[in-house]
Amino acid sequence: MTLPRAVAVVIPARDEELLLPACLDSVEHAIGVLLVTHPSIRCRVFVVLDSCLDGTPEIVAARPPLEAVPVRVGQVGAARDAGLDAATKWSQATDPARVWIANTDADTVVPGHWLIEQMALAAAGHDLVVGTVQPEPTDLTRGELALWSERHTMPDGHEHVHGANLGFSLRAGHAVGGFPHVAVHEDVQLVRNLRESGAPWIASGGIRVVTSGRRCGRAPGGFATYLDGLTSPA
Repeated sequence: MTLPRAVAVVIPARDEELLLPACLDSVEHAIGVLLVTHPSIRCRVFVVLDSCLDGTPEIVAARPPLEAVPVRVGQVGAARDAGLDAATKWSQATDPARVWIANTDADTVVPGHWLIEQMALAAAGHDLVVGTVQPEPTDLTRGELALWSERHTMPDGHEHVHGANLGFSLRAGHAVGGFPHVAVHEDVQLVRNLRESGAPWIASGGIRVVTSGRRCGRAPGGFATYLDGLTSPA
């Protein structure tokens, strides 16, 4: 794959009025960093508003460059896939091989180099980039943070998969049918499908995001549940 011509950032959000602003600020900064080096790349952020009952839609509406994707699916896999569909329509004039889908979560803050590093890896021939996640340290006890560090190595070639830090070409995503419509582990299934399809991929240790360490998550059995069980025997 050569350098993408378009980047779509997809963020599912369900009642995230408290944490979404920091996420959007960080994504906006990452886009700004990308455009300094690659000003010709088109960028759009899609926030999938899934069955929201709080002020999350108003937060998105107050940032006109963002595109809201309202759905009522109550399922993270289907929500991410709705964002993928919206990105497909937005980029329909561009070769899908040169459209990049960067995925994160509404309770996550991405680093400034988040997109520019993905672009470099895409330009090097990768159709899938799997990044890493660090829980917000202040949300964990010292013991939980130590256990997290014990169980999560972060070098290139790591074995972790997180929807909060995942990028792939639109062509590759379409080839495997997009995100599976499941309530949990849609990210793991998508990555498995992409790898089995033969898409060139890399697990990068150099792209790390910080995500909420809350215990009341939006996807039962997801990241929050994992954190809640950290002190249980591995």
